[in-house]
Amino acid sequence: MGRAWTLAPAAALTWVVAGLATVHPAVAPALAAGSATVMAGAIVMTWRSRRAVRLRRAGVLIGLVALSTGVAAANVWSATGPREHVIDLAEREGPLVSMTATVTGKIEPWGSEHLAFDAVASAVGDGEGAHAVAAVIQIVVAPDDIENVSALDAGAVVEARGSFRVSEAGERAVAQVHATVVELLRPAGGVLRISSDLRRGLLAAVDGLPSDGASLVPGLAVGDTLLVSEQMDAAMKESSLSHLTAVSGSNCALVVGLAFAAAAASGLGRTWRIVVAMLALGGFVVLVTPEPSVVRAAGMAAVAMLALLLGRTSQGVAVLSAALAVALAADPWLSGSLGFGLSAAATGSLLLFARPLAHGLARLMPQSLALVLAVPLAAQLACGPLLILITPTVALYGVAANVLAAPAAPVVTVVGLAACLVAPILPVVASGLAALAWVPATWIAATASTVSALPGDQLPWIGGLGGALLLTAVSAAIGLAVALPAGGTARRRLHGIARGAVAVLAGVAGGTAALAGVLGPATLPASWQMLACDVGQGDAVLVRADDRVALIDTGPDPEALRTCLDRVGVDRLDLVVLSHFDHDHVGAAAVVAERTGVMIHGPVDGPDDTAIVTSFRDGGARVLEVAADDAGTLGSARWRVLWPREDAGVAPGNDASVVVAFTGGGLPSILLLGDLSEEPQRQLLPGVDSPFEVVKVAHHGSADQSAALYEAVSARLGVVTVGENDYGHPRAEALALVVSNGGVVARTDTDGIVAIWREAGVLRVWRDHAGAVGAGG
Repeated sequence: MGRAWTLAPAAALTWVVAGLATVHPAVAPALAAGSATVMAGAIVMTWRSRRAVRLRRAGVLIGLVALSTGVAAANVWSATGPREHVIDLAEREGPLVSMTATVTGKIEPWGSEHLAFDAVASAVGDGEGAHAVAAVIQIVVAPDDIENVSALDAGAVVEARGSFRVSEAGERAVAQVHATVVELLRPAGGVLRISSDLRRGLLAAVDGLPSDGASLVPGLAVGDTLLVSEQMDAAMKESSLSHLTAVSGSNCALVVGLAFAAAAASGLGRTWRIVVAMLALGGFVVLVTPEPSVVRAAGMAAVAMLALLLGRTSQGVAVLSAALAVALAADPWLSGSLGFGLSAAATGSLLLFARPLAHGLARLMPQSLALVLAVPLAAQLACGPLLILITPTVALYGVAANVLAAPAAPVVTVVGLAACLVAPILPVVASGLAALAWVPATWIAATASTVSALPGDQLPWIGGLGGALLLTAVSAAIGLAVALPAGGTARRRLHGIARGAVAVLAGVAGGTAALAGVLGPATLPASWQMLACDVGQGDAVLVRADDRVALIDTGPDPEALRTCLDRVGVDRLDLVVLSHFDHDHVGAAAVVAERTGVMIHGPVDGPDDTAIVTSFRDGGARVLEVAADDAGTLGSARWRVLWPREDAGVAPGNDASVVVAFTGGGLPSILLLGDLSEEPQRQLLPGVDSPFEVVKVAHHGSADQSAALYEAVSARLGVVTVGENDYGHPRAEALALVVSNGGVVARTDTDGIVAIWREAGVLRVWRDHAGAVGAGG
């Protein structure tokens, strides 16, 4: 077993050097030179110690480490000049740049309104003024701005015009181009054209099938997520099932396994079985697009397959270490890829921990069930600390969701892949196969939707490196509690400590889940009449009159909104107001689309806005487009729209935000200003005929405010819905407008949830992170 780990230092040090070189390219030459020096010394050491076996082995190992680290640093060094050249040329172009590029990645959704894809730029500028370059870029564009979008795929050559934004250090792409137009110069050719046609054939085959299941079939079969809705994407992530549609190592391993079994059935020997399996894997990579994430997943699958064929976990660890070192040396930017880290962690966990966990679980349940549970448990324990770095939550039901989805996923992959391959030849057969794949895909979609809707499905966790280290310790405790065999005093003590830690964690998790669910309302003031949810940089405000509840905007994050509603104990909304259709105001609309009585909104602009409106209508809501002077009731209270006026002539967006006021019914008078800027606030001023007790400060506290409006409102409380951002929100100037007119400020970024109510003529404010205080008489 010891020799199996001899290559681990090569992988670890190559990872460190690659990460350092990509984040700080200036040190790459020194790192390359240092590695070359160490390698030269290792060669001399190996040569002179031909009779000393241990020294010779040490020299070989040091030489391999130096070689892999040196190649990684040299690759970064060689790319530094071309990257700087591209940036320099693009900056000379001015605010808008033109680039000719070859598409290298899949076309995937980017937010709710755009598509994004990776490409290799070959020229900057157009016409005779174009300059030849060679650099990886990412292009972001709205679908309506793509010429001939149906022909856009990996291998196509395009010209993109738009704004140029230099990427952060450590990213593979030199820059991100936010394109105003993408023109197709030449469609994909050769093998890439064939693979593109096959994928499009599968999309055509699922067309007409019910949406959720149909959208997952291309995702599970060939990693094409273009049809997956934002709501389903969120549900898959929250239930820890998103790896199924990401061409993960499991997809690749399934293809390899099928090819190996077919070769064995044909009577081929062990060597030829491996050759056939690897050829099938290569063909699968080309089919789903040979982008870095797919190649990475294929490499990890090949490692796992080789370890299985070799029959020894120790050899699998050595192969994995070598594969990581080679991959990082060839592509140093993988060192900063969380996906690469997750693939490595998942593969390593399956090699090292799946079998011990299965043996441990078998003490408590049938062996067959233990084997089923061990694989997702090993992966979740290994990958959880890395996922915390993205979102500081732990999916409590992730293992259960994976167990429920496990029988269906291979069926969808295999049948969907068959439909993809026969689509150009026998489209009718492809449609039939797609329909068959739809059945298990619908089961997976239902599993994701159900699990993500369970109370307390996401356990809040500490973010950042500290949270990752803490979860690593917890994962280790769970692993030891399950897998550690009995016997010996030291083992019994360690086992007891691990079980105790797991018991404490279970108690904390159960308590947190309860507080997020049935006990949530007990942690909030029972008398709240207005409540600002903490959803990050976005708006989600609840207003309650009698037993009726309104929600003004949804915020950007479905999970954050769901957590807030669960804690408040709100299941049904009588009124939803979508002030405008920016993502930070409607990104979580899918959470409430099917539990809303009336939805009102402002001007609609484009198909994405229309789709959101349609989702509410399909969910059973009465949908109304409103303008100034439209009004209605919420229990015994009254709501009235103050903006936009029909004659204002403002374009859809921030300045056309629906501004709504709530009065009467025992509520404090409330004015919610959406994202209005200063000019429309001035135009709104004549419609504000009395002061308000509470104002939702416009646009997360930006500096673009009308002092005259805030003076007229004279609110005793200004609520700022804001989160971490790069805009400097809330600005001191905006906060001063509230304070200078005799009010106090509450803000969700520092106070968390903010609850407001009137009690005995006094406006009360409760801050989740501080408690309740009076806000005036």
